Amino acid sequence: MHLGTVEHGGALKVVARIDAASALDLSGDYADMVALVEAGPDALADIKTRLGAPDKVIALADARLRCPIMPVQFRDCLVFEEHLQNSFKQAEKLTGRPFEIPQVWYDQPIYYKGNRMSFIGPDQDVRWPAYAEFLDVELELAVVIGKRGCDISLAEAPGYIWGYTILNDVSARDAQMAEMAGQLGPAKGKDFDTGNILGPWIVTADEIAHPAALAMEVSINGEHWGGGNSANMHHNFADIITYVSKSETIYPGEVLGSGTVGTGCGLETGRQLADGDHFDLKIEKLGTLSNSIVKDK
Repeated sequence: MHLGTVEHGGALKVVARIDAASALDLSGDYADMVALVEAGPDALADIKTRLGAPDKVIALADARLRCPIMPVQFRDCLVFEEHLQNSFKQAEKLTGRPFEIPQVWYDQPIYYKGNRMSFIGPDQDVRWPAYAEFLDVELELAVVIGKRGCDISLAEAPGYIWGYTILNDVSARDAQMAEMAGQLGPAKGKDFDTGNILGPWIVTADEIAHPAALAMEVSINGEHWGGGNSANMHHNFADIITYVSKSETIYPGEVLGSGTVGTGCGLETGRQLADGDHFDLKIEKLGTLSNSIVKDK
């Protein structure tokens, strides 16, 4: 199933897509997507039945897709080796400092916690942060956690994935490069209003085999910039969930990002965004996440 959040009639509503033109209105049952996730597998089974004979229908032409879920927690990983190799080569050119992949990257998933309050959805503008000059897109696969757990085994971990969606982790590269020299995770390089994007839909986990092997592509103003396949994750989502949940409880509604696929951002190939640029991030089976970036005048 494709589940999402739309703005319709002046309100945000949880919906299940019926077809390309319409969606089942679930707002009478679930206040938001987190409530639906927390309702568990019985809720998904009920929605699947209702899609066979939908009652409250919304025409998607009369609605605007918004961020499908406001995460309970947001962690973003770094699991594509090609992305890291390419980025380090460019960072060396820009900073004059040498970079090499540390052994710990191969040994365990690496992640940071981002601003869960900064998310927007499809077709909404990213506002250029005033302190940055070098802005970039990042094409990522993300999962939504479906149930509470701690010390989750590798065998159990795929069962904690509720659904998949597209993540664009927009980055202020100049701020990121400056602060990362301080040997702590990114902050203002990542954390600014409208800097995180999810959508257009969450596709339930039953439609995508784990580990996910999905084609990924990013285009800017209609020009292909790069992409790859999620099968190239060095640590898959089961690995990530197992690692994150060590002596730490994870909760329904959390979002975990894969990190950028190889050539899935401008930094890797010496490109950067300009005011007004439009970007399309496409992942097989998940759709296309489209947005533009604008500077305040």
